[in-house]
Amino acid sequence: MEKVITIRPARREDAPMIAEAVAMAVGYDTEHPLYAVFLELAGREVAQYSYLNSLVAEVDGEVAGAIVGYDGARLEELRRPIYPLLKEHLGEIPHIEDETEAGEYYLDSLGVLPVFRGLGVGGALLNAASERAFAEGHTRVGLIVDFDNPDAERLYLSLGFQRVGEKRFLGHRMWHLQKQNSL
Repeated sequence: MEKVITIRPARREDAPMIAEAVAMAVGYDTEHPLYAVFLELAGREVAQYSYLNSLVAEVDGEVAGAIVGYDGARLEELRRPIYPLLKEHLGEIPHIEDETEAGEYYLDSLGVLPVFRGLGVGGALLNAASERAFAEGHTRVGLIVDFDNPDAERLYLSLGFQRVGEKRFLGHRMWHLQKQNSL
């Protein structure tokens, strides 16, 4: 029997799934000290990982994954709340490179719970987030993917993203990919 994937705007109570998606995107799990930072930010209205910037996927009514995206021109404003939390939880504020800029709707983080992988949830979230960006008037949607993650890059390329350059983020070389609005 085929699974039904539903994408919806996130609600404040989805903060744990959003935080887990962000943690997955940077290679952490919910035991990592930064999960608490992501969780707090996901429950806020103005923050990089806010539930207001997120979409949630459900598979047959069960929360399965989330994606976070926002106008790249707002990166500095949306990132500001993370710095005091990093200081509190890590004792320092690490250098974080800008992974996006004005002129791009940025898909920051995508995560799908392991039990729901391989069902098309990631692709559905990426398509829904892109459609949301284009409906808001953005002409480009961008994301970055680690050089060491060719499977994720293949998914992005299959959905119409193309390499437009390289970026460094958290010490890793990343491909910068973008998708243009075809309308």
